[in-house]
Amino acid sequence: MKSLFWRISLSFFAVLLIVGFSYIFITATTAQRYFQETTQRLNASVADYLIKEVNPFQDGKVNEEALGIIMHSMMAVNPGIEVYLLDPNGEIISFVVLDQKVKLKRVELEPIQKFIAEGGNNFILGDDPRNPGQESVFSATSVYEDNQLLGYVYITLASEKYETIASSLLGSFWMQLTFNSILITLVVAFLIGLVLISWLTRHLREIVRTVEKFKDGDLEARVSESDSKSELAVLGNTFNHMADTILNNIEELKKVDSLRRELIANVSHDLRNPLAIINGYIETLQIKGENLSKEEKEKYLKIISDSTDRLTKLVADLFDLSKLESGQMHVKLERLKVQELLFDSALKYELLAQTKGIEIKSQICQNLPIVKADLYLIDRVIQNLLDNAVKYTPNQGEILIDACEVPHGGVCIKIRNSGNGIPQGELQSLFDRYYMIDKNQQGVQGSGLGLAIVKHILEIHGSKIKIHSDSKSFTEFEFELTN
Repeated sequence: MKSLFWRISLSFFAVLLIVGFSYIFITATTAQRYFQETTQRLNASVADYLIKEVNPFQDGKVNEEALGIIMHSMMAVNPGIEVYLLDPNGEIISFVVLDQKVKLKRVELEPIQKFIAEGGNNFILGDDPRNPGQESVFSATSVYEDNQLLGYVYITLASEKYETIASSLLGSFWMQLTFNSILITLVVAFLIGLVLISWLTRHLREIVRTVEKFKDGDLEARVSESDSKSELAVLGNTFNHMADTILNNIEELKKVDSLRRELIANVSHDLRNPLAIINGYIETLQIKGENLSKEEKEKYLKIISDSTDRLTKLVADLFDLSKLESGQMHVKLERLKVQELLFDSALKYELLAQTKGIEIKSQICQNLPIVKADLYLIDRVIQNLLDNAVKYTPNQGEILIDACEVPHGGVCIKIRNSGNGIPQGELQSLFDRYYMIDKNQQGVQGSGLGLAIVKHILEIHGSKIKIHSDSKSFTEFEFELTN
């Protein structure tokens, strides 16, 4: 965080330097233009005054003597000027310059003509005969004789001496501008910037400290909540939500781990029991086979067969549930009449129900619409629900199968059984794998996987299983199939 703070501070200082030097450059350039324009405005009529005092031409020729006198007089009054006499094409005919260092033979006429046309009221730069490629402020006028243009008087207002003095003063001006104003401004702005950066990054520092605590194991560490819509406030709130999600995920993982251990224990127990029974009776048959009666052998073989069926069903349920949870279960949707499945399933469980004196009733509406579903999987759902109903319905109880069309299309199927009902707090847990309300309830056998399989099968059909119970007298499962 300190590194970030100082990086931001140094970057800010660099920006201030760039802005400061840009300001100095712009200020100096503007000041120079200001002085040039002031000089030009002040001396705009110098060339007109010159030709009023003396005509630089006489009989179409340069009056060297008179021109020299007046030019030297003007330069004595204002040494910052240089006087040039031009022909109509801009060629330099004569000049009066202190050091005689004139390098151009011709001056561009366009700025001169524009200056004369505008009466010197606008800022215009012209060629500097001493410095090719550079420009200077000037004063100019045209010279006529008998309405014939003889040439131009071109006076530069920034002689070499002027430029030398101006350059030395400009350096001093820059130093004063830099140290007296810019430097002080930069220092003050930098100090204020440090304070502002520190204040603006306080939330970021808090976020970093909180993240460090969270990384070190303090999973309850949170950034102070803020209603602000700034990026840092959003970052802090996002971290809090992320931390809450991670914490919830950790709790879920703990629950999953607990369920995993419970699952292993349950699977081990459920597999061990039938295997132990099978192994025990097989050993009995091997040891006492010759001494057992035919009835005893058939009884033992029946127990072995039932245990084998139970073991096979448990393994099949585990396999199917794993495929359903991993999305590997192949689904073949087809158009089918669900009432036929209901009738067939009711017939299958009728014999088992009669052993407990349970009556299976059906209330299936006429002309049910055809639904689109996987025949095998929906048959599995109905059988699992009926199997669950028979297990938990007391002797002399009742099971009701109800199926009717729903207004928006499709079929609603309900399977209700009488009995003690289910406590409200346990309703949603029924669909967890290996969950049984009372696994040790006498006469109730099962793996606790049937309802979990029902839930996953209906989910891949785009449906949900619903459960209703008054916790006293009935339990009802409900689901819908669409067409």
